[in-house]
Amino acid sequence: MAFGTEIAQKLKELVDRPYTFMHICGTHEAAISRAGLRSVLPKNLKIVMGPGCPVCITPQGEIDAALELVEKGCIVATYGDLLRVPGSRGSLESCGGDVRVVQGIHKAVEIAKETEKEVVFISVGFETTAPTVAATILTQPPENFSILSCHRLVPPAMKWLLSQGEARLDGFLLPGHVCTVMGYWEYEVFPVPQVVAGFEPEDILLGLLMLVEQVRSGSARVENAYPRAVTREGNKKAQALMWEVFSPSDVEWRGFPVIPHSGLSLKKEFEQYDAQKKFNIVFTHTAKHSACICDKVLRGIAEPTDCRLFGKVCTPRTPVGPCMVSHEGACKIWHMYRVKQG
Repeated sequence: MAFGTEIAQKLKELVDRPYTFMHICGTHEAAISRAGLRSVLPKNLKIVMGPGCPVCITPQGEIDAALELVEKGCIVATYGDLLRVPGSRGSLESCGGDVRVVQGIHKAVEIAKETEKEVVFISVGFETTAPTVAATILTQPPENFSILSCHRLVPPAMKWLLSQGEARLDGFLLPGHVCTVMGYWEYEVFPVPQVVAGFEPEDILLGLLMLVEQVRSGSARVENAYPRAVTREGNKKAQALMWEVFSPSDVEWRGFPVIPHSGLSLKKEFEQYDAQKKFNIVFTHTAKHSACICDKVLRGIAEPTDCRLFGKVCTPRTPVGPCMVSHEGACKIWHMYRVKQG
């Protein structure tokens, strides 16, 4: 960590005014909190969380759609993180239906091959998971298999955040996993400092140093501090798979309105695998009624500890909002590593 200590010292020398940077990756938040990085940063340098947890940004209407599929007698296959996310009528964990935790879409397909019942995979995730889902769809799974596409694309959300200016951001720490697949050329249109960063403490500190140096020099470009995994163009084969099967769609994010072209819908030639069409499911907007502030945390304008429910009514055992459910959720991460927040 000698290199990291050197960077932290350099940051203290350079940070001469308040700086606010946003990361859009739950794994970044976990790494920052686990290592206690905020405790070694200058007090004027703030890292806020953005909509980087795919489970957290899945809106209540999509959870309700999954519950409706259970009511229709489907076997619902899902990642474990999604089980306890509250819908308006409970959660997948408490619904009493045939809900099975799987490690990925391939396991859901295996279930469909072993039963005559309808099997629906709740397909969440950013550009990191969508190519794998697309590749599976191209293998022509059995007729009793379909997906509920809840995928999201990162750049449209960044565009929305910049257009609103709520969090008064000086720049972004870009998501290393997403950029491994998609590259970073898409982000070059944004007129703010941006750095692609890896997930070791030194990676994150280096990314922050590069961001500070950009701000101080008046620059606004994309730099790559994660060249061992990320290139400008990304994984073109994975991208081609994704775009062969999916097309962009306008979707709501939890804590956000409908963001144009920020979701992924199955193309017409693959609609036999589209659970929405197959079972006539409609995603409906549900107004927030609880005191949970996950929506503000996901937009970078509040911290988990700003919530009066945090660690009291809302805990990993009794989550009120999705940010306390997912392993990539800021509230659960802060609850786990809260002694290291600085």
